[in-house]
Formats: sequence, structure tokens, C-alpha cells
Amino acid sequence: MKAKKILFAAATLAAGSLMLSACAGGSGSGGEGGGDGGLIGVAMPTKSSERWIQDGNAVKSQLEEQGFTVDLQYAEDDIPTQVSQIENMITKGAEALIIASIDGTTLSEVLQTAADSDIPVIAYDRLIRDSENVDYYASFDNFVVGQQQAWSVLNGLGLTELDGTPIEGAPAGPFNIELFAGSPDDNNATFFWDGAMDVLKPLMDDGTLVVQSGQTSFQQAATLRWDGEAAQSRMEDILTANYSDGTQVDAVLSPYDGISRGIISALEGAGYSVGPEWPVISGQDAELDSVRAIEAGEQYATIFKDTRELAEVAVAMASAILKGEEPEVNNTTDYDNGVKVVPSYLLESQIVVKDNITEVLVDSGYWTEDEIKG
Repeated sequence: MKAKKILFAAATLAAGSLMLSACAGGSGSGGEGGGDGGLIGVAMPTKSSERWIQDGNAVKSQLEEQGFTVDLQYAEDDIPTQVSQIENMITKGAEALIIASIDGTTLSEVLQTAADSDIPVIAYDRLIRDSENVDYYASFDNFVVGQQQAWSVLNGLGLTELDGTPIEGAPAGPFNIELFAGSPDDNNATFFWDGAMDVLKPLMDDGTLVVQSGQTSFQQAATLRWDGEAAQSRMEDILTANYSDGTQVDAVLSPYDGISRGIISALEGAGYSVGPEWPVISGQDAELDSVRAIEAGEQYATIFKDTRELAEVAVAMASAILKGEEPEVNNTTDYDNGVKVVPSYLLESQIVVKDNITEVLVDSGYWTEDEIKG
């Protein structure tokens, strides 16, 4: 996938929102082929992450607005539970399935059961792998998300603008950086990593960025189940082994806010305090605790993926399929699940730093000022 630059223009975002509204519209309660009260199963991975609660609620409410009955289930990151939940949805007569998988490689058998019953499957944000029975994929441009995470780190170090444009007269470095990746069973994690490495590796190669731990592969950086406690433990080990002589960490690439908070805890435990020596830390999902951490100077940035828009895409796909129509997609080349290239609709994401919290998160209605202030 070629490197891309994020588009920040408000006009672009507004146009996208209008397009999605048009996509999702036209099948209200009792509408043709859609709002007939048919059952749609929605399988979400866990309630332990704030974002999945918001995703589930958004999908459920938008489907119900179109007249569907919704079976929304959370599996608390337990794979057999998610498989069982999907089996029950099929047994109940679900007309379509929207699935955010825990492990994108473990659903082949239950998806075959769905296919045998002519039940279409939409992979939600996480691509389901190794199955031909995945009809569509709704997500964000995850390679670009990874680039954005890297650009936010470089911006915090004074090397580039938020869109990756080099800053004239930027410091030469070297800067010490440590790398974290997402869960190896989540297809998105490799896209985030590849996007970030597309930006960071040239600077690692020329010595501008130095990984003191030497842990520079995805396998070394991966964090199973995106677990913040696991990230904290790994960061503690890295600090003990590589920074106990007084060497300072300047930046940490983190792919998710929960991981970022674990990293912050490890740094605090090692004696770091917010100020000039505090590392630049990236993130993703604009979770409320991490937005507050950005306000407090603990986390430098997060990536905002508007779950309301993602829900609109998934709902529009389900509605179109059940009407016998072709859902709108904008990518038919990049998301190969190992068996097929899954037609996809990819949304844009935005970098959030302290200076644009109000513009991006409050003005859009995603969080209120009171919620952020706590």
C-alpha cells in the first residue's frame, strides 16, 4: 500500500458525513427490505475497552432506527464465547451478522454455518481472516492510522508537522524511542505497525531515532489482546534493562490508548514526571481517560476514529444487502484475508493533540467539555 497523507479539510469531512448519511438513509421503519423488524446479530469483542461499548451502542441504535431488531453481544475477549454467541444469533434467525472479531482467524467454522443459511457477514473494524464467508469490511484506513501515530510522535519531538511535513531547522537528534504494537491476532495491528514503520524506519536507519532495547520487530513489540497491563510490564522491563543508567526515553510509539496508559504507569513508576523530560507518547481511539491524559501532558496524541461514522457504514452495508443491493465500497484491493480480497469501505481518521481537542472531539459532539474535565 502506498503511503498516503491525511486530509484535514473540514469540507472533506463534511462531504464524507453527508455521503454516509445518504448511504444509511432510505430504509426507515417498515421500509422496503430493511426496516421490517428482521433480526441482525452484532458481535463485539469486549466491554473492557470504552470504544467497543460506543461502537456497539452506535450500531444497535442506528439499526433500530431503521426498524431492525438487534441482538448485541459482548464476548469479553473470550474466543469460545464469541463463537457461541454468533452460533446463537444464527439459531435465532439473524438475517445478517456484523462482527468485530476477537481473533480474526478463529471464526471459519461458524461463518460456514452462516453461509449455509445464506446469512451475509460484515467484518466490523477488524478484518476476519481465513474465510471466504466474509462479504464486506467496514473500517478505517489502518495503514494511514499507523502513519498518523508515527507523525504524532515526530511532531512531539519537533521533527515534522502532524501531516508528516518536515519542519525546517528541526533538531538533529538522536532521540531514544521504544516501539509497541497491537495484538498479533488482530489483522489491524499489522496495518498500524506497517504504516508507522513506513514513517519511522528511515529515521531509525539514519540514526535520528534509536531503539535502545533493540526490539524493532512486530513480534517483539506486539501486545496480546491490546492489554494495558501487559504493556506496562513490558515497558517496565525495557526501562530496567536499557535505561537504568540514566539514559532517557524520548518517545514511545503506542498503537492504542489502553496501551499508552500502561506505558505511562511504567514511566511514572520509574521516576519520570511530566515536564521537559517526559516522553512523547502516541495512542488511538480518543478514549476519555486518554483525552484527559493529553490535557494533563501525560499522553501527547491519540487517533480519533469516529465510531458513529463507522456504525453508519456498517448499518448501510447491512441494509443494502438485505434489499438485494450492492453496498458502497471504496477499496477492493488492500484487504486480503488470506482467502479473498474483501470489498471494504475505509473511513478517515484524525490526529488529536492538546491544541485541537475542542475542535475535533468537543465540536463534533463526541465528548463534552464537562466529560473531559471529569
